Amino acid sequence: MGIRVVLADDHQIVREGLRAVLDKQADIEVVGEANSGAGAIELCRELHPDVVVMDIAMPDLNGIEATRQILKATPEVQVLALSMHSDRQFAAGMFAAGACGYLLKDCAVEELTEALRTVVRGQSYVSSEIAGTVIADYRQRLTAAEDTPWSVLTERQREILQLIAQGRTTKQIAEQLYISVKTVEAHRQHLMDRLDIHSVAELTKYAVREGLTSLDT
Repeated sequence: MGIRVVLADDHQIVREGLRAVLDKQADIEVVGEANSGAGAIELCRELHPDVVVMDIAMPDLNGIEATRQILKATPEVQVLALSMHSDRQFAAGMFAAGACGYLLKDCAVEELTEALRTVVRGQSYVSSEIAGTVIADYRQRLTAAEDTPWSVLTERQREILQLIAQGRTTKQIAEQLYISVKTVEAHRQHLMDRLDIHSVAELTKYAVREGLTSLDT
């Protein structure tokens, strides 16, 4: 049986390109595509693929949070990050969420297929371009504890913070998450209290800096 893959990227042209490449591999089958983190979670629950090729900078629910929720719901799935971001916080965030591989989008086809075959065997794969960054981050974490959004915020708070940073109104957030406006307002206040932040603009800067969202989503 071939490697069953779900592609998660909010750009259709990227998904089409990946599918065209992977469909040529005899041992790899693309079984689904998602244009958002939430969509990737639902597909994993429905299809139980072997690997999700996950973008990071997606609207509504970023790839880091989607990875965390996918592995909570379907722990047998492997997540391979495929991102344009080589920054420390993005790679660290994906590995902390449980991803087992990280590639940059400008990688060669051969590297992508090699990474898929590697992670499906239960091994890790790190692109050579970011290997140094990953090692440096690991060393830093060994010598000093570091508070991150994933250690100080709840899952719901992270979701709301990302949506706030992407310019959603309180009403829009409430409708999207099926909660009340008062609940969103309470979460926003808890976020500000927890992070010692006092404005939406500062919340947005924090979300971008910590990799919860990016300016190009």
